[in-house]
This record gives sequence, structure tokens and C-alpha cells, in this order.
Amino acid sequence: MNPSNELARHFAALHRKGEPLVLYNAWDAGSAKAIAGAGARAIGTSSWAVAAAHGYDDGEAIPLSLVEQVLGRIACSVALPVTVDIEGGYSADPQACAHNVSLLLDHGVAGINVEDRVIGGAGLYGIDAQCERIAAIRAMASARGADLFINARTDLFFDAQARPGALLDEARERAAAYARAGASGFFVPGLVDLALIGELAATIALPLNVMVMPGMADSRSLAEAGVARISHGPAPYLLAMEATRAAAQAVLGRQE
Repeated sequence: MNPSNELARHFAALHRKGEPLVLYNAWDAGSAKAIAGAGARAIGTSSWAVAAAHGYDDGEAIPLSLVEQVLGRIACSVALPVTVDIEGGYSADPQACAHNVSLLLDHGVAGINVEDRVIGGAGLYGIDAQCERIAAIRAMASARGADLFINARTDLFFDAQARPGALLDEARERAAAYARAGASGFFVPGLVDLALIGELAATIALPLNVMVMPGMADSRSLAEAGVARISHGPAPYLLAMEATRAAAQAVLGRQE
């Protein structure tokens, strides 16, 4: 069996409702090795953190060639499944999106996050359009014999003007459609209400992924609500940079 496919299958098996996989997200090979050394079961990246660590804004501003290089170094630096955040796949076109993901498969990644926000545009892709993109990625992976874990992210709950409860029906609709298109998981960053998280987890077939944010319940409560994966997004990077700033300030302040 292809070793990277073994990792992909193991990664998929780590998504268990009520016993969530916790990802403390990395941004380079050094952070990935430190997180692996702390006992992580898998490594996930944060697109925001990867971009910021290299002087770019989020939103596919960092060149894909550099993303590929960074993620390739992460994947070869740890003996764990690696899932990478590729934002919107760096293209609106389904086939181009699938090609871009194939570049990461060359490095043995086990999974990806791909989002339905229109990068550089407004709003979200329509359900059919996003399904075409997911289906193209799945077809490409299947053609290569890869059991890629496609974590379909929806940015529905980042709409500050909407009430989260009013978005549950569309979230369910997107989860069901994305599953039919070939998604392996459903990621809902921005949703923090525990009751709504539990309601969503109970009514979709895909394993549910949430992101730790202010106001979020603790991991045990999220597990009891049926969550299968908990991500920390850019928070680890921000904490590391604040610690670096504080340490540098302490050292440089003594020179005054």
C-alpha cells in the first residue's frame, strides 16, 4: 500500500463523533515538528498563519508555489497525517482547482480544507458551483488512487449580519450536497453556539469540524455535542508571535 494512502486512511479514521480529533494548527515545518512532539495525532495547517509567517495577507495572496514548498516541508518533517488548508483551491475553475490540489498530493498530504467563499469576490459559491469543484478534486484524487480527506468548509457563519440559527437549513443543505460531491467532512468556522453545533452535528452525515474561537465551549462539551474535529486555526501562530515579541522586548529593553 502507498504509505501516504495509509496515512490518509488513518487520518479519516481519526474523525469520530463524540471523540474529536484536535488539531493545533501549524504554519511551517518547525511548528509542525513541535506540535508532533507534543503528542498530536495529526498535523493541520492554517492558511492565515502560513501566509502571515511569510509576510502575506490571507486570501490566496501568498503564491501557490510557495505554499506548495512550505507544505511539502511540513509533510516530510513529521511522521503523521498532514491536512492542509488550500483556501479556495486558488481557482474558481473546477479542473484548475483539482490540479492545484494534485500538487499537494505529490507531497503525500492526507487531507485538505477547501472553502466555499469566493476568494477576491463577494459571498459564497452557489451550492452547485462548489459541488463541481469538490467533485473535480475527488475525481482527480480517485484517479490517482488517493483516499484524500476533503474537508468541505462553509463560510456561512462568518456573515456577521445573519443570525446563526437562521443559517442551519442552508448549512444542512450544503453539507448534504458536498457529501454527494465527494466531501469527507464538513467544516463550519464561525459557528460557536453549542446548541446549534449539536443540532447540526446530529442532522448531517459528514463528520463535523469546528474552529476554536472566543465564546466557544470546551472540548469535552463539543465532544458531547457530537463534534468530530476541533481546529485551532491561526491562534497558535498568534500566541507564538506574541511570545516572541514579549521575549524580544524583554531582551531589547535591557539595552536601553
